[in-house]
Amino acid sequence: MKTEAFQRLFGPLRCSVIGMIHVHALPGTPRHDAAGGFGALVDHALAEAALYRECGIHALMLENMHDVPYVQRPGPEITAAMAVLVREVRRAQPDMPLGVQVLAGANEAALAVALAGGADFVRAEGFVFGHVADEGWMDACAGRLLRYRRAIGAERIAVFTDIKKKHSAHAATADVDIAQTARAAEYFLSDGVIVTGAATGESASLEELRAVGAAVRIPVIVGSGITAENAAAYAPLADALVVGSYFKHGGDWKNPLDAGRIRAVLAAVEGAEP
Repeated sequence: MKTEAFQRLFGPLRCSVIGMIHVHALPGTPRHDAAGGFGALVDHALAEAALYRECGIHALMLENMHDVPYVQRPGPEITAAMAVLVREVRRAQPDMPLGVQVLAGANEAALAVALAGGADFVRAEGFVFGHVADEGWMDACAGRLLRYRRAIGAERIAVFTDIKKKHSAHAATADVDIAQTARAAEYFLSDGVIVTGAATGESASLEELRAVGAAVRIPVIVGSGITAENAAAYAPLADALVVGSYFKHGGDWKNPLDAGRIRAVLAAVEGAEP
């Protein structure tokens, strides 16, 4: 269900499509390429933002996806780099809803980046219920994160939260289903919950999506596995769709954007039955 704050951010669209900008590997990470300097990272992010805009995307989100392998406490160089990248995209696209995620689970860093860079929302991992991620045990963070948001004066920045997140084992909370997890996130003041498949590019369960939508009164977002072929099935059940891998050539997140794929998903969402 769209909240007033969500509608102010995304407008009256029945279902918004958020295009991922996977920024190139940042300084200090194993795949960082120093050729071209930091300006090359900025140019790549700006070019992807411009192509998304040309194709009619509804919103953008930056993520340090190329920083594999991820760590739970990335260094200050990552926070600084992401803040600069977000600020440059914000300057180039001043009226586009803009979000940020800092992997892995660096939710306070993401809030700091969003505040400094002028972004509107963050995607947070591990908001409620601890779980085992690729990077190890991830503690729940809702209380600490929202206190931090208040402390730095970033209340205007929405916090959208993954539940039963992809690339994670949830055996420790196997007796807590996804609807209960969504209700816990809502109770802990999440601005919207994100439902995913088991891994990047894998589709979320339509049954789980319906269960979450029936359980909460905050926005529900699909965070993985959207394609031109299935977007029409997901759009009526979600307030927004986050799309990354499918928008790349060949559906591989490491590749450049494919304008045809972007337009195909947008057309499918626009034509979806209510």
